[in-house]
Amino acid sequence: MLALSALPFLALVSPRPTRQRRHTLPANELRCLSPEDAVSVFEIEREAFISVSGDCPLHLDEVRHFLTLCPELSLGLFEQGRLVAFIIGSLWDKEKLTKDAMVLHIPHGSTVHIHVLAVHRTFRQQGKGPILLWRYLQYLRCLPHVHRAVLMCEHFLVSFYSKCGFKEMGPSEITVGALTFIEMEYAIRGHALMRRNSGC
Repeated sequence: MLALSALPFLALVSPRPTRQRRHTLPANELRCLSPEDAVSVFEIEREAFISVSGDCPLHLDEVRHFLTLCPELSLGLFEQGRLVAFIIGSLWDKEKLTKDAMVLHIPHGSTVHIHVLAVHRTFRQQGKGPILLWRYLQYLRCLPHVHRAVLMCEHFLVSFYSKCGFKEMGPSEITVGALTFIEMEYAIRGHALMRRNSGC
């Protein structure tokens, strides 16, 4: 398990009185997830994915697994104490994702595998997904051992992730039934600058 301090993350999401931040959300609405959030996470994920693809990227036991092993690589958006959107990631140590990446967390890996980004149906089309992803990627810049983030998505989501700065890496070797995916990559740059400017 990673032994990362929560302080760099709190420095990023807790606004300081002397600094203005772009894409700022109130600090009490953003936090890392814990195993206690797993049921809420899975309820949102199940509604978002099963109606489209017939399956979820992570099942409930897998959600608990990653929120136990690497909660610092998750991020949840809460409104009035209710989870409305989330990201779950883990570390990976190879150039391309394989089936093992779906269930493993490699503590010394330099790649963050984003398993799932989902928004509760009531809160879609409000820009919450892109803002949450933007904040997550900025947080990853504070982790000096992380060099990139990767994910796999269906073809219709490629344009969404491209607008968020991800680049296509080609077809993923992972399939789920008849579903095929595109693997996408986001290069994490400017570690020193981000640490200096964000208190990391």
